[in-house]
Amino acid sequence: MRVDAFLGGRLRIAQPATGYRAGIDAVLLAAAVPAGAGERVLELGCGAGVASLCLGARVPGLVQTGVELQEGYAALARRNAAANGIALEVVTADLCALPDGLRSRAFDHVLANPPYFQRARGSAAADPGREVALGEATPLSLWIEIAARRLLPGGRLTMIQRAERLPDMLAALGHRLGSAEVLPLAPRAGRMAKLVLLRARKGGRAPFRLHAPLVLHDGDRHEVDGDDYTPALTAVLREGRAISWPT
Repeated sequence: MRVDAFLGGRLRIAQPATGYRAGIDAVLLAAAVPAGAGERVLELGCGAGVASLCLGARVPGLVQTGVELQEGYAALARRNAAANGIALEVVTADLCALPDGLRSRAFDHVLANPPYFQRARGSAAADPGREVALGEATPLSLWIEIAARRLLPGGRLTMIQRAERLPDMLAALGHRLGSAEVLPLAPRAGRMAKLVLLRARKGGRAPFRLHAPLVLHDGDRHEVDGDDYTPALTAVLREGRAISWPT
């Protein structure tokens, strides 16, 4: 086990020394959720709790629930929530077979960082925990369908995913989720985005919006030791700021 610092040391989160460990993707996901105090938030596949705890650190007063398939990671999420003084209910369950108590509840926000890799196109990871986190067993379309079911009318879904999966995500929104907007995440200016953030609203009818990319790193290449994040990304990753979506 190891303890990683997030948000400039504001959060200290235990994660496995080997296997899957959350990184900046989880922080970016949390920073993209437009939640307000008192709202109810559900994270599907919360792992050790990094995204939910980053969100809870930025927005006090949320009512947060996480669903995690692997009991070891669910236990870590509970431990991390307690250690950081952030309320987070963690339910150990398959998102395709949620317990009755959770299926009877609705949320203002659902966030998710689904596995990135389709196993028909790559090899499985040797570590079982890492494979569950990274290898798609439940189809991406089902993640989105389950999220839509758990949202209140007008509630928002926020997801992070590889850019190549964007067509799959948009197709899966169907008639339940609209007002979709996408923020590409480009590693450097002029480079293709490798990741995208997607937001959509249950019952939304606004036109689709594709925003200009959010650039993660300064300069054309990595030339110095340490971080070279842009000032906007530094504010998100070190200070816990929200991502500012274009209006």
